[in-house]
Amino acid sequence: MGTKLEILAVLAILCWIHNAAAFYLPGSYLHAYPDGKDLYAKVNSLTSIETELPYSYYSLPFCQPQGGVKKSAENLGELLMGDEIESSPYRFRMNTNESSIFLCTHTLSDNDVKHLKRRIDDVYQVNLMLDNLPVVRYTVIPDSDLPPTRWTGYLVGFHPPNDRYYIFNHLKFKVLIHQYEDTGVGSVMGTGDGFDVVPGKNLSGYVVVGFEVVPCSYPHEKSSTKDLKMYDKLPEVVCEMDRGRYQVVETGASLTFSYEVSFELSPTRWPSRWDAYLKMEGSRVHWFSILNSLMVIAFLAGIVFVIFLRTVRRDLTKYEELDKEAQAQMNEELSGWKLVVGDVFRPPPHSKLLCVMVGSGVQILGMAIVTIFFAAFGFMSPASRGMLLTGMVLLYLFLGISAGYAACRLWKTLKLGDSAGWRSIAWRVACFFPGISFVVLTFLNFLLWGSHSTGAIPLWMFFVLVALWFCISVPLTLFGGYLGVRAEHISFPVRTNQIPREVPAQKYPSWVLVLGAGTLPFGTLFIELFFIMSSIWMGRFYYVFGFLFVVLVLLVIVCAEVSVVLTYMHLCVEDWRWWWKSFFASGSVALYVLLYAINYLVFDLHSLSGPVSAMLYMGYTLLMVLALMLATGTVGFLTSFYFTHYLFSSVKLD
Repeated sequence: MGTKLEILAVLAILCWIHNAAAFYLPGSYLHAYPDGKDLYAKVNSLTSIETELPYSYYSLPFCQPQGGVKKSAENLGELLMGDEIESSPYRFRMNTNESSIFLCTHTLSDNDVKHLKRRIDDVYQVNLMLDNLPVVRYTVIPDSDLPPTRWTGYLVGFHPPNDRYYIFNHLKFKVLIHQYEDTGVGSVMGTGDGFDVVPGKNLSGYVVVGFEVVPCSYPHEKSSTKDLKMYDKLPEVVCEMDRGRYQVVETGASLTFSYEVSFELSPTRWPSRWDAYLKMEGSRVHWFSILNSLMVIAFLAGIVFVIFLRTVRRDLTKYEELDKEAQAQMNEELSGWKLVVGDVFRPPPHSKLLCVMVGSGVQILGMAIVTIFFAAFGFMSPASRGMLLTGMVLLYLFLGISAGYAACRLWKTLKLGDSAGWRSIAWRVACFFPGISFVVLTFLNFLLWGSHSTGAIPLWMFFVLVALWFCISVPLTLFGGYLGVRAEHISFPVRTNQIPREVPAQKYPSWVLVLGAGTLPFGTLFIELFFIMSSIWMGRFYYVFGFLFVVLVLLVIVCAEVSVVLTYMHLCVEDWRWWWKSFFASGSVALYVLLYAINYLVFDLHSLSGPVSAMLYMGYTLLMVLALMLATGTVGFLTSFYFTHYLFSSVKLD
């Protein structure tokens, strides 16, 4: 009974922390607006799944708001993702329907036409937001019973084959609202899972729970827009895409932008307003595929674990049941892992690099586990734009202490240098993965700067990242290294011979088994990997962090088991060089992820256009693959290390 109460208490605390955190996350406050209150939509960068190069909304000849364009404050994650949220001229009055609102008229120049045609060809879309909700549009397949397909944003324009270019210049908005009455007890705040009452504030009015758009291309008459000012009334606009007359994109054309808006009461409440965005296509296939993958991998891992336990236990039991004379005689006759007792703990080549990679893997793995764990509890919802990436960066910085500790303690265990050498190891850990990332991101950033994309990281942000690196990560890594050196070193259960034992010739190259071992961990990933890649490169929302956390835990277990089994197999054939092989036995899953990413680029992102887009894709993919190799390789190495230590300390061998 006590255990159940403790579990309930922990869950209650986590829920309370989640609700408390939601109060302070951007977009989590419930904003109730009275009738007639002005609401202004915001615009994000123009995006395309064909180029993956975001551009500023105002790089095209769109209307600007009165008083000029104002940028919204952005967090670290939004800046790194290339978001550029700015004010827009689209103004709505709460619960007030308006039709044919004039914005502005612009005469297209040669440069305007060139940019518009390029963005239309590359299938760029406009991303509007209202009260932190992205605008969505629905497309219906003619003569089909399938439900309408939901898309975020709307296209800049369209280009029928063998025809001219057309632009969407009239927008028909529908704002879904939910009404709240003044309860007299305070204001209600949405946290993503329910409501909380905040004392001291009364709540009354309407909240925005949906934002939809139907884009139209409509050729306004010049006479109807003459002498009009922004937000003046236009003649009625017939928003029908099959009428045959559209707004053409050509030099000298008069381009008029307009919009209309209608409000509709909705039963959707504030906590559920993101549900429409998080309904992924093929969700049933997603859920059943994940469950099927989990069951298959768990079954295979169980078989491997049982076989391994029976084999090792039989060897140890058979050996320990003999008397000393029989053991001495058996030592002369037996082959396998018992004969490499004098070499099994011999430091491997490039030992310092191994220490650095293990330390980096501990840091990356810790960041992934903590981030996905909190995301599974709703701390990093889509309403908190950029919070996932911000949390990952900050966690990586502060987990430098674990990287330094792991690397320097392993260095001390292997006795690779004098007492002051740990500083060099700690420095290398602090600069290894961040240094590689910095070089790759700098190269990619030059490509983005050359393309004039908003995805480029601002120069001042580079200085901020470097300052965070050297002011937080490096000192914490050095402090972790100091703690690792001060900790009690791990003593080996057997002595190492001065002369290395010759490794017998193997029937098959051992690296074939090492590379093949990555297939089993990859089996836990490949289904979930498709949804992750679709979220990153196809502009879809990813929200099943609970499943992702389960997959991550299962991946760690499978990597540990595969690496231990491969290590035992190598020791059984008298191959004592297990250090690096145990690392890459589980780390080789990264090779299969890289091959999958290339396959995804060729067959799923076949519309990706231009060498810059391909280089961006491969650059970010290589960073992801390197991080995965370090994390999974570290799991395999540490598990094999403790297995080998336990194996040779469980039986006395001379």
